[in-house]
Amino acid sequence: MKIFRKLLFPFSLLYGTILSFRNTCYDKNWLKSKSYAIPIVCVGNLSMGGTGKSPMIEYLLRFLKEDYKIAVLSRGYKRKTTGFREVYITSKVEDVGDEPLQIKKKFPNIVVAVCANRQEGIDRVKSNVDAILLDDAFQHRKVNASKNILLTTYHNLYVNDYVLPVGNLRESKKGADRADIVVVTKCPDNITLATTKEIRNDLNLHSEQKIYFSKITYDQLIYGITEKLPLSYLENKKFTLVTGIANSGPLVDFLTKKQFDFNHQKFSDHHHFSDSEVHSLKGSNLILSTEKDFVRLQPRLQNFPIYYLPINSKILLEQEAAFKKEISNSLAHFGLG
Repeated sequence: MKIFRKLLFPFSLLYGTILSFRNTCYDKNWLKSKSYAIPIVCVGNLSMGGTGKSPMIEYLLRFLKEDYKIAVLSRGYKRKTTGFREVYITSKVEDVGDEPLQIKKKFPNIVVAVCANRQEGIDRVKSNVDAILLDDAFQHRKVNASKNILLTTYHNLYVNDYVLPVGNLRESKKGADRADIVVVTKCPDNITLATTKEIRNDLNLHSEQKIYFSKITYDQLIYGITEKLPLSYLENKKFTLVTGIANSGPLVDFLTKKQFDFNHQKFSDHHHFSDSEVHSLKGSNLILSTEKDFVRLQPRLQNFPIYYLPINSKILLEQEAAFKKEISNSLAHFGLG
């Protein structure tokens, strides 16, 4: 470990102690969590980001929306508004955030809303839906979710990380005890049963906690505002890849293996593009972005060849049926299904 990181350990210890005390207050009911009469499924993580929460929310939506009326509630990270807002297809990124708008555009019949106060948000939407998915709310202890799904990436398990500012954890590893389900995301295609057993042992979960393994899959089409083209359209074309996500490595590797010719413009997660950055991008022949970057960029690059490549979560090792059944059963406990 670098000397600089060692110097930060006192701050990490202080931050972790404060958070641990806060969690203890909730665990002992000194601070109150609110429970609800409808299912609340929370998807979150211990780290700062990049674990694949949005793909997991979309994965849950795809199979739950067939039988239930679902709402997605997010805080709307980096939006320029406050309070509760319902998200519409015509909403602006600045008002609701990129990922909530991305979800609404992809699932127009789903109720999507943003509110930093999750209790208020739930109270505003609960009368019109059967269940609510909470996006990135694992640390929001004011709400007692009926099912907590904790995500951690294959290449950076939370047990190998440290609390901020030494590492990237929002709280100590002990916070994982609150999870009902742990999903190890972004696994390689060739992950073996022996490796999954090692990970199970490393995470040291309680007997009642379930663990699943998933990977990211890429679409075979790229999408513009009005058209979709085969991924092979990018062959023999020089294009600019624009990413404003926590970890662009897997996407870059995927495109590189396709032997595409591209220039990568990398920005911070949820980056708000300046006028000069947008103007500079117009010098490209063609732009490929992530889906949430497309939501931010496309309105400012109208009549310009910009496309996005969607990603999806896929549960591995023939665990998909068991995963879906467990989620469905958690809704059935509330008289649904």
